Parts: sequence; C-alpha cells; structure tokens
Amino acid sequence: MTEETTSELNGPGAPDEWAAYLATAAPGPETASVLPVLDAEKLSRTGRIDALRALERHTGWIQAHQAQILAALEADTEAELPAAVRDRDTEAAWNFTCEEVACALKLSGTTAAKRLEVARELDRHYPTTLGMLERGEICYMQAVAVTEACAVLDPEVAGQVEAALVEKMPGMATGQTRRALAREILRADPHGAEQRHQARKCERQMVHYPKDDGMALWGATLPAEQAAAMNAAVDAHAATLPDEGRNLEQKRVDALVDLVLNRTDPGAATSGMRASDEPASGESTPSGSAPDRPITSGPITSRPTAGGRSATVVQVTVPLDVLIGDSDDPAQLKGYGPITAGQARRIAFAKGTVWHRLIIEPKTGMLIKTDPTTYKPTAETERHVIARDAHCTFPTCRMPARRCDLDHVEPFNHHDPAAGGQTVPENLGALCRRHHRMKTHHPGWAVKRDSRTGTTTWTAPTGHTYTNRPHDYRH
Repeated sequence: MTEETTSELNGPGAPDEWAAYLATAAPGPETASVLPVLDAEKLSRTGRIDALRALERHTGWIQAHQAQILAALEADTEAELPAAVRDRDTEAAWNFTCEEVACALKLSGTTAAKRLEVARELDRHYPTTLGMLERGEICYMQAVAVTEACAVLDPEVAGQVEAALVEKMPGMATGQTRRALAREILRADPHGAEQRHQARKCERQMVHYPKDDGMALWGATLPAEQAAAMNAAVDAHAATLPDEGRNLEQKRVDALVDLVLNRTDPGAATSGMRASDEPASGESTPSGSAPDRPITSGPITSRPTAGGRSATVVQVTVPLDVLIGDSDDPAQLKGYGPITAGQARRIAFAKGTVWHRLIIEPKTGMLIKTDPTTYKPTAETERHVIARDAHCTFPTCRMPARRCDLDHVEPFNHHDPAAGGQTVPENLGALCRRHHRMKTHHPGWAVKRDSRTGTTTWTAPTGHTYTNRPHDYRH
C-alpha cells in the first residue's frame, strides 16, 4: 500500500482511524488495498476490534466473488453436458467440476461439492443474499443457511422467505438466522411443513455411538415436543437426587439412567402426551384481542420451585388464532424453536395442559404483562421477566432465561433499598452466570435497558456498543 493509494480514498491516516473507517465501509478493491495498514502491533484494543469487523466484511466480499466463479464453472459444465442428460443424478455422473475444484482448493470431494451447490443456489435463486454477502453485510455461513433451509421449498416460496429476512439478517448471528429461517418457512409453507414433519416422524430412531475412554452417546431422534417432555422429566427427577459430589449434568444423566432402567416415576412427568380432541375438564380458552398469546404449559406437571420457577414445565407460545384454527402460523417450543401449528394444537389440547395468557405490545411484540392469577406477586414478577426475555440478554448468548440469574440493570442498594434500582420487571434482566459476573465485576462493561422498547445496550471496555432486542412474540 502506498501513500498515494490511501490519499485517493480520502480516508484517515492513523491505523486506528483506518480500522474504524473500514469497519463500516463497503468492501471492494480500493478498501482491500488498504487492509495492510491494519497491523495488530500498531492498533489499540479498540482498533483491533474494528479491524476484525473490517476483515470480516472483506472476507464476505471475497467469498461472494468465489461463489460467483464457482457458479460460472458449474454453468460451463452444464452447457457441455450431453443432450441426453435430463436429471441431477445423471448429471452428477458426467460433472467432474467437483474434482477440479477439490484439487485446486485442497478440499475433500464432499466439501467441494457443497461449495459448488451453495454457489449455484446463491447465483440462481438468492441474488439478494449473494449481494449482501458481497457487501459484507452478512457472513458466508448465513448465506449457506439460506440455501440449506430453503432447499425444501418451491423457488417462489423460497423467494418470499428470503425477502422476509433481508432487512433482519445483517443484525443476526448465524444461529439466529437459522432460527428465523425455520420460522419463516413454517409461516410461508405451513401445510408443507406439517407434511414434512409427519414424514420425519416415520423416521424416528434410537441412536447409539461409541465414544472414547469407555463412554457412549445414547439417545433418539423423535418429535420435538416429546423430546422437550422427556428433557423436563429428566430435570424433574434430577432435582430429587442428592448431590453426592455430582454436578447438575451428572445428576441429569444419572436421572435418565434411573428412569429408563428402574422406571422411576418422577411425579407423572410424562403424562398428557396423547393428543385429545377437547381441552381437559375445567380448562377454558383464554380470551383477548389479537395481540394476546397464550402460553401452553404442559404436559409436564410438578410443584413450582422457590421463586415461582418450575423446571419441569414444557412451554409452547402460540397465537390465539392458531389455537382456534383460524391461522397456521408457527408456534414456539421453549428450548427448541419454531414448530408447526399442528404440533402446537396437539400439545395445547393434550390431557393435563394448562394455559396462561400473555399480553404483548402490538407494535414491538414485547411481552408487557403475564397472567397475574397464578403466583404471588414476587413469583409473578420473576415469571414475567423469564417469559419476556426468553434468553440471556447479552447479545449472541442463547442460555434459556429459566437457567439465568435475574439481574438488576440499575444496581440494587442493599444499604438503602429506596435509593437503588427497584426490583421491578423494567429494571430486571435475565443474565447467565458468566455474563452476570462480567457485568458486575469486569471493569469497563456496562448495560442499559430501554424500558419502552426492551432493548438492552451493552458497552464494551473498548467503547463499542452492542444491542440485544427482547423476544418478539409476534414472530
């Protein structure tokens, strides 16, 4: 890089200034020529964070161009195929581009084939996603997620799903993108989603794999609602076991072994899984306007633990119009993600299910009130915050709120409670233990919460800010 190159860009001069500029600039040949100025030894800690962002944006730009070249190679090969080749299986037998790409990039044949497939799909069906990758707005794995998730859809429906997420993806991590795609696919193709679910149910199976050091992995592939019920049953039984030097995960494994081998009854923890046509006796459909969304808590039943939490409740958040059959929008199974409307109804009307109403703010989808009739006020406040936040409120953390601490955003004053932060939902947020310790004890980290929108803004020691938005119960 020369002084002439940097002056042509009319950019700053110091490495930290260049890092801040490149972190938000659209990547391209001109900005790429300046990247050598981002010398780690010459950058401050703040500059290094900006440099990471700049390099990530340029990585996306390079990967988009690589995808375009791969797609062109694939197109060249298809044009040269014999006229008799009519289907993908036959084409694969004639198409040896994969081998050449594998050799050129030092990849396995399987990895090269995947690269070609993703490139072909982005080029032909998802030009908007490819454009965002080229501008460095999303990462390559987000682009891959779009092609993989939408592979089950017709091109027109896939385009609708992509369009629904265009504005959201730049602010998402890859995992968040995959979950958003799953929900949009259920919304765009509810009948196809239910058919795919029923087909996959026929493929349910046990899994048993040997591991190192005399260990093994044991489990099953089964419907998500059954897995959630089994998980809750294990948690319930584990809570009854003495510690005896065991941590929680060890107790959960021991509880599973006990339930399977000894058939211990953890308080009827798996009752109510059979679907029925009517609600259980004494239950009523919650009433309310369109923004109201009931939480179906079941089929697990047990006494709540101290503070109002019940680690054995399977929760499904489902719109009222879905419950009564007026809509086939997806529901949300806690601990799993979006499920089909049919799955949600089967859980909601199973024997032993209990319904709780949630009221949301129509414009933002943020939870503003829970049903006040179930627990005493302190327990209801805790339940409200857990339901509202859903996960740890640190950006990118997906620890379920029910396993988090409830932290005072404005610290509580133990010497003069009236002078400190109040113990109210507006001043409470779910934080996993790691991020709770970081906020409380690590110098330089600070968090603020907008009580109107529910958005928390974290400030890092470098001065960079990161936002986390509350769970949106409309989506």
